[in-house]
Amino acid sequence: MITVGLLLAGAVVTVVVAFGLTLVVARASGRHSVVDVTWGLGFVAVGAVSFVLSGALGVGNGVVRAVVLALVAVWGLRLAVYIARRNRGKGEDPRYAAMLGDDHPPGAVTGTVLRRVYVPQAAVMLVVALPVLAAMVRPATVLPVVVAGVVVWLVGFVFETVGDAQLAAFKADPANRGRVLDTGLWRVTRHPNYFGDACVWWGVFVVAAGHPLALVTAVGPALMTYLLVSVTGKELTERAMSGRPGYAEYVRRTSGFLPLPPGTRAARAT
Repeated sequence: MITVGLLLAGAVVTVVVAFGLTLVVARASGRHSVVDVTWGLGFVAVGAVSFVLSGALGVGNGVVRAVVLALVAVWGLRLAVYIARRNRGKGEDPRYAAMLGDDHPPGAVTGTVLRRVYVPQAAVMLVVALPVLAAMVRPATVLPVVVAGVVVWLVGFVFETVGDAQLAAFKADPANRGRVLDTGLWRVTRHPNYFGDACVWWGVFVVAAGHPLALVTAVGPALMTYLLVSVTGKELTERAMSGRPGYAEYVRRTSGFLPLPPGTRAARAT
């Protein structure tokens, strides 16, 4: 229990420092949207600190610890680079601008933005990262479980990475302005990036779940999936897209989350 407490304390300190530095960068750049880059990098930092601490404490299994660190680092760095490139040269994200209101200067640190953006994201990061901490103290390697987790993670990583690349290429073509992307992975699910994100964290959980006590960390990927489906991901995106020509028909034939053949009864039911 002492070891788990130390790892959890290390994760809390890491997340607080990460978001604190993000506030400094946000004020200097005049954009709180830089916090979106921290979302990926924060998990990488938590994974790295937990890996070092567990090694110093002499706990966990070296293979499992290294695998989980690699999975989190590859996912987090890829996401951070993608978001940084996507947001380069743009102004403040409309979501954060609306939270601050017109009476605040750009980049101002207010109680509102802390309460609605930084603190909730930090809290969610700590919960979602629980399987990472569990993996760092897992005592033995159960190879089939590790392999199964890596496979689930890989499916998610492919869906997220390819889905993002297909969307970026679609938006880069001026001829697609106002149109709906319904080819590639976007033909079998309306949100391949969100589906992939969920799979990534369920994969990390499976790798970590070699001990019955680690099963409680399922709350991490469960929370991530809930947010992606019902709060900040699918729900928010579809609300913004609802008025686009052809989107209603796209919704009728395409699965909302799980990849399914287009036009099937199961796809239409979502």
